[in-house]
Amino acid sequence: MGDPAHHASPALLLAVREVVRASYPMEHEDHGPDANATVGRAMTREIIHVDMDAFFAAIEQRDNPELRGKPVIVGGDPDGRGVVSAASYEARRFGIRSAMPCAEARQRCPQAVFLPVNMRKYRDVSRQVMAILAEYTPLIEQLSVDEAFMDVTGSRRLFGNAEQIARQIKQRIRQELGLTASVGVGPNKFIAKLASERQKPDGMVIVERQQVQDFLRDLPIKDLWGVGEATAQRLERLGVKMVGELAGLPREQLQEHFGEMGGLLHDLAHGRDDRPVQPRSQRKSLSAETTFTNDTADRAFLRRTLLALAEEVGGRLRAEGLRGRTVTLKLRFSNFKTITRRKTLDEPINGDHQIYEAVSALLTGSLLRGRLVRLIGVGVSGFAAGSQPSLFRDTEADQPAVDKAVDAIRKRFGEDSIARGTLLEAKTPPAEENDV
Repeated sequence: MGDPAHHASPALLLAVREVVRASYPMEHEDHGPDANATVGRAMTREIIHVDMDAFFAAIEQRDNPELRGKPVIVGGDPDGRGVVSAASYEARRFGIRSAMPCAEARQRCPQAVFLPVNMRKYRDVSRQVMAILAEYTPLIEQLSVDEAFMDVTGSRRLFGNAEQIARQIKQRIRQELGLTASVGVGPNKFIAKLASERQKPDGMVIVERQQVQDFLRDLPIKDLWGVGEATAQRLERLGVKMVGELAGLPREQLQEHFGEMGGLLHDLAHGRDDRPVQPRSQRKSLSAETTFTNDTADRAFLRRTLLALAEEVGGRLRAEGLRGRTVTLKLRFSNFKTITRRKTLDEPINGDHQIYEAVSALLTGSLLRGRLVRLIGVGVSGFAAGSQPSLFRDTEADQPAVDKAVDAIRKRFGEDSIARGTLLEAKTPPAEENDV
């Protein structure tokens, strides 16, 4: 299989960007928060939602042919308190789902193969997937390592309509990466995401603008964003169980019962969604967090984990050309109480050691007070794009250059090709790692 990260030349990607930009009204060029809404009023948008199938487990099955056809569970130790991060479709037949305790998963499927989370490998593959998508449009909103929205409205002149683009993407992901993706196509993000969920795995559902009401009519109300168990029960008391029944209620009645949420429910029931596809350059924060297999008060271990997370966040910042002024520490204790602490710096940073020093200073003994930590996270916000050389050369100024060298080694030889000696001391693997 080839490396899709190097499949398209910078000149090709630039050409795609220019054609897409030329296909939109002038006010769309700045990609501001209302840009796609403006386009939506001016022309029929075409949105694609790409959702990789059982991503973590599928990668493990691809890389180890002996696992193919077997129930595979990626997550924590089934003998500990770990949780399921991903389950193959063979495992899902036993009712196993994400976030289920691994101990329960083993009870449901004793013959399942349990594997630890390898986020570095999964993020490598994720970058390859996103590189394929970027060849069709610069308007990509990555939701997580395994799913993204694409606005291909302006790509039609180069690649055909959204259905043709979606078929090309599915074919390339299968041929180049040995994986499958479920894809939904619709006139907005809401419909595209619902469509991608209809025929998993390896499905593709196209919903044209004139088909939206028919598509939504017979769906259960729990399929709507924001409708949880409590809201569903309140709607059922109004005689509403299906989206079509919800669409039949006046907007005023829904607002009377649900306030602002009522207006949103009315819009979704009619398939209305003006939210833009927002490229990553518009993100306001970037973070990573780890949930431990066992709660811990070991400050040395916590600091090593902070260093690993700082490396993760720093690498992603540099990959996106971002620097941030605000560093955030997140802690969740054994009683599930969650706290955050923030520090705003004089200058924006994206160096691993810079992030670590800033966030480590927030992890004080008075903050811990002997409590056991279940989850720890690192975040950076307050972005300022680009960088400006320092007037004075010192070790801090040189550190990002070292980070860039490490980035280059990992890009060429893989995420596990180089690591800090300090991190090799960590013996307790995390049960799950979340990309926020």
